[in-house]
Amino acid sequence: MGVAVGVFFGLLLPVAQIPVSAAVAVLLRANLPMAVASTLVTNPVTFGPVYYGAYRLGKAVLGEPELSDGQARVELDGASSLVVQERDWRERLAAGLEHLKGVGKPMATGLAIVASVSGLAVYFVVSGVWVIKTRYERRRRLRKRA
Repeated sequence: MGVAVGVFFGLLLPVAQIPVSAAVAVLLRANLPMAVASTLVTNPVTFGPVYYGAYRLGKAVLGEPELSDGQARVELDGASSLVVQERDWRERLAAGLEHLKGVGKPMATGLAIVASVSGLAVYFVVSGVWVIKTRYERRRRLRKRA
């Protein structure tokens, strides 16, 4: 359970992954060290590919059209020119948040799907391995006694 909680929150939340997974692990009486350690499934090396894949998945699930490379360049150039042209920090922040709205919904949808599926898969895989290991150890002990 601890590994599943950690993987779920490690993929779902971009910030405060460790405290949230620790709190949920305590509430669920899951393995706290494993919940904290498994949040590191996303780190500076894996952050980009995971979030890019989640964004693409979210776009596909929501039925939004994919951007071509040219459209993406125009979009990025437009966003950077908006930020550069604005003088006040509040206007720059507002322009950045407005640009982020287009990315937010597909990203959140994709991350929710990836986190849920990964958390469930990890739970069943780790539980299965635990059962197999426990049965093997028990049989070994019984053979040793006999």
